[in-house]
Amino acid sequence: MAERAEAAPRLTGRILLTVLGPAIAYAIAAVDPLMLTLNLSTVGRGLDVPADRIGMLAAASTLMVAASVLAVGTLGDRFGLARMLVWALVANIAVGLLSSLAPNYPVLLLMRFLDGLALTALLGLSLALVTASVPAELRSTALGVLMAVDTVLYGITPAVGGWVVETFGWRSLFLVTPPLALIALTLIVRFVDEPPRRAAGGVDVLGVSLFGVALLGLVAGIGAVPDGLTEPRAWVPLSVSVAAAATFVWHERRTPEPALNLSLFGRRAFVLAVLAVLTVNLLAAGLGTVLGQLGDYVLGMSSQAVGLLYLPGTLVIAAASVLAGRMIAAHTARPVLVTGLLVIVLSGLVTAATVAPTMTIAALVVATWTSNLGGFVAGTATADTILSQAETGNTGSIAAVQPAFGMMGYALGPTVYILLLDAFYRREVLEDAETRGISVQEAEQAEHAVTMTMSHSGGPTGYDPNLVQLAHGLTLGVDFTEGVATTMLIVSALPLVVAVLVFFLMPRRPDGAGARTP
Repeated sequence: MAERAEAAPRLTGRILLTVLGPAIAYAIAAVDPLMLTLNLSTVGRGLDVPADRIGMLAAASTLMVAASVLAVGTLGDRFGLARMLVWALVANIAVGLLSSLAPNYPVLLLMRFLDGLALTALLGLSLALVTASVPAELRSTALGVLMAVDTVLYGITPAVGGWVVETFGWRSLFLVTPPLALIALTLIVRFVDEPPRRAAGGVDVLGVSLFGVALLGLVAGIGAVPDGLTEPRAWVPLSVSVAAAATFVWHERRTPEPALNLSLFGRRAFVLAVLAVLTVNLLAAGLGTVLGQLGDYVLGMSSQAVGLLYLPGTLVIAAASVLAGRMIAAHTARPVLVTGLLVIVLSGLVTAATVAPTMTIAALVVATWTSNLGGFVAGTATADTILSQAETGNTGSIAAVQPAFGMMGYALGPTVYILLLDAFYRREVLEDAETRGISVQEAEQAEHAVTMTMSHSGGPTGYDPNLVQLAHGLTLGVDFTEGVATTMLIVSALPLVVAVLVFFLMPRRPDGAGARTP
């Protein structure tokens, strides 16, 4: 296998420069919301944001991306992938500067939604531009390089973000990505040619809108489930989500130019890749939620220290991403995707086994590193599998599938993790109370006071550590970490199931130089 991988085609210096600009743009779309998630508590305190509203700051941009990315792919195919990507980078720079000057919560929230539009184009068009700009036989290798660049920036920028927040204040957080955007813009203008565009056609506005409504309703409904499914704030958005999703499928089957070509879901490899994308991003966002909670309020770590968790082993992960691309080019995406998913399972098991109020930094680093390693290796495989379905003129719309479902997972991740964590934490508190002879009513009051913001937010808002004093002798730190352990064990089953499906159902042999057998 190693000899066959060595025979994989190599990138020339010119093609490498062609890939580098879109790669940086792609990375910005990932690190921008990540840095805010890790520093959300500091930003919230800086603007005096109420606890029940701060979660929306974390979710605003990712929800916007997930809801609109299908449209941006089609627009890129029509108006030019490189041109739209350049304008998106300009918008990201402008929004970053304006966010650093935001006088209050409503203005910053508006900037997050606007930034979501810019990130939509960065995420949805970068993969398409790389695919359309390199020969088909180099696609897998080029995507490995793109993921390697993403890996390096994903590892470095959280630490940089934490440092600038600690040194210059929370406003400086929004000035980290604009210089990266400027570099990417310069490289794209200098080295990337505009790929062929498709003939003019309409944008499926109704399809995009239905997709967005279905996603927003799903996230809002799941977030309200702790109040009970019979509560209107839970069942109403979930019902709207189901209705919108059903209407979306009905509409996409009948419109001549659908936002999402549903015929692709008749191909096993494509379906498995989409399922893996959803899984990987859900778990990545959920782990960020857990790290934010543990670091800020249980382990007493600073924003800079939490950000540094993403740095160790970054170059190793980058090298693994490049190797993954070359292995896919020489063989298929199947073994690479299985390996990435199993490494993510390992991350969840490490977290479950080591989490405690006295958890060591080394254990946190191992859990974070293995999660990132598995995620980026799997990401290379899923990107290649999805983009292998692209043809001249529709690269943007095909490439948009990965970020559409990726951001869906990223938006659902914090909500799902908080839902599970809230349930298991509450169970641990009640068992703790029974052991100590504390009434159920007192225990429930203490637990509710500590977790009410966690169960009503779309991001890691945390809880006020001073409320622990109201717990009447309960060991809430231990209860919380045991709830985390149970949560991580349960969610680790998801990538394991997907890995098994990929192993048995994904094609074992390539079909042609640039495609895989569906």
